Amino acid sequence: MSEAQTAASKEDFAALLNESFANNETIEGSVIRGTVIRLDDDYILVDVGLKSEGRIALKEFGRGGRDVSLKSGDRVDVYVERYEDRDGLIILSRDKARREEAWNVLEEMSTKNSRVEGTIFGRVKGGFTVDLNGAVAFLPGSQVDIRPVRDITPLMGSPQQFQILKMDRARGNIVVSRRAVLEETRAHERSKLMEDLKEGQVLDGVVKNITDYGAFVDLGGVDGLLHVTDISWKRVNHPTEALSVGQQVKVQVIRFNPETQRISLGMKQLEADPWEGVAAKYPVGAKYTGRVTNITDYGAFVELEAGVEGLVHVSEMSWTKKNVHPGKIVSTSQEVEVMVLDVDPEKRRISLGLKQCLDNPWQSFRDKHTVGSTLEGEIKNITEFGLFVGVDGDIDGMVHLSDISYDQDGEAALKNFTKGQIVKAKVLDVDVEKERISLGIKQLGEDPHAAAAGDLKKGQIVTCVVRQVVENGIEVTVNDGLQGFIKRNELAKERSEQRPDRFAVGEKVDARIIAIDSKHKLTLSIKAREVEEEKAAMAEFGSADSGASLGDILGAALKAKNDKK
Repeated sequence: MSEAQTAASKEDFAALLNESFANNETIEGSVIRGTVIRLDDDYILVDVGLKSEGRIALKEFGRGGRDVSLKSGDRVDVYVERYEDRDGLIILSRDKARREEAWNVLEEMSTKNSRVEGTIFGRVKGGFTVDLNGAVAFLPGSQVDIRPVRDITPLMGSPQQFQILKMDRARGNIVVSRRAVLEETRAHERSKLMEDLKEGQVLDGVVKNITDYGAFVDLGGVDGLLHVTDISWKRVNHPTEALSVGQQVKVQVIRFNPETQRISLGMKQLEADPWEGVAAKYPVGAKYTGRVTNITDYGAFVELEAGVEGLVHVSEMSWTKKNVHPGKIVSTSQEVEVMVLDVDPEKRRISLGLKQCLDNPWQSFRDKHTVGSTLEGEIKNITEFGLFVGVDGDIDGMVHLSDISYDQDGEAALKNFTKGQIVKAKVLDVDVEKERISLGIKQLGEDPHAAAAGDLKKGQIVTCVVRQVVENGIEVTVNDGLQGFIKRNELAKERSEQRPDRFAVGEKVDARIIAIDSKHKLTLSIKAREVEEEKAAMAEFGSADSGASLGDILGAALKAKNDKK
């Protein structure tokens, strides 16, 4: 070979060599398709059509929560990281190949503002990692759902729709949102739901939030209020007794205002109203067993059946415990027997009585103790108007001041008794309706004034001794023991003389008896005596033609009366 040919051959070889190097440099950093040759424990060997095979870490085929399911002969796209390492192998990457492909697609979809599909496969600080078919994106915790999600486990590993919020290829950052997709979907569903919404419509919903006055139910893009009174026909003190956040419920639209878009919902409306025909089911006077559901200052509510409650007013709880809080008589959840006192179906009210199912102690007392019978009891209390004596059934009878002693006035006689003392008394009267028992101590003995009173009659003129002067009249005694009273307007015929202060204690006055009560107490009148004397004088001394004046007639009558004395 000539020197010229040899020099030409060397130039051709150099050119081919340079071309080969140039091709190798082009291959590095590019994505090519290869064939799986063999799977080892940690690597996969792939033939990419070059002078040697390339290897890829096995774990790269399992990213994004996917299982490795390769076999020899499978075709895969790989990324050439380095053409040849020190062992003569080509270093390949499945992750980078997938990422390159994914980035191209994602950039295009982000430009179009299209949704992308991905899989949540891991947790990181502040959120989660999402596999977008090779590209790894960050999903902030606040962008997972419209509402805070306590457990994201059900969402992991299953395909989800996402919206790309931000992309930075140079830094390899992608931020996505699942919440944006849900909000867009809900907005569409909300618009359609509001167009079709009607009162009376039955819908499925999810309890979104619970307050003291009710629960907000998500109907699929729009919320409605389920008030606590519309949860159930039976009493619900707080919504948490019947509902929990996240619970699936079936509700009915009670009211809907298209302008304010406020929706009122009800659950109990889907059940039969237990108050229908309640008056026939619970007639007045019938007795039933119920459960105490709530206790207030004014009484206790008793459930007769699910959704039907009646009120036992505090006044109807006990015959004897009048000023006791209902909570000291009954307790919540206690089974009690009650009587129906009144039913108002329109107002959904039933009045119940607890004491009516027990014996009336005043009725029982009257059945056991007739008027005039004698009993023994302990003095429970002493007041300014008498003694309270304990009798049968935790009830008291009262001995009035006037029924303590014949010989002493009430206040003086009261000092002879002490609280806790056992006394005997006679039953004077029993009033079951007014719940009163009248007792007498002095009636156990003979009335010393009975004989004296027996000689007196209504209309009779008697001489009285002033015992006490009071504002509205004078108290007097007759026959050295009988008590009487002359009212202010009965002290004289003339109005100017009707003054109690013109009388003195111990002074004697004549008066006419106008009433005698069962206790021999007299009601007297000086005015009636004066009127009667005037009429008598006119009849005895006056005549139409005598010419005597009224003063002369009264003077003569007074003189005749004094002469008789």
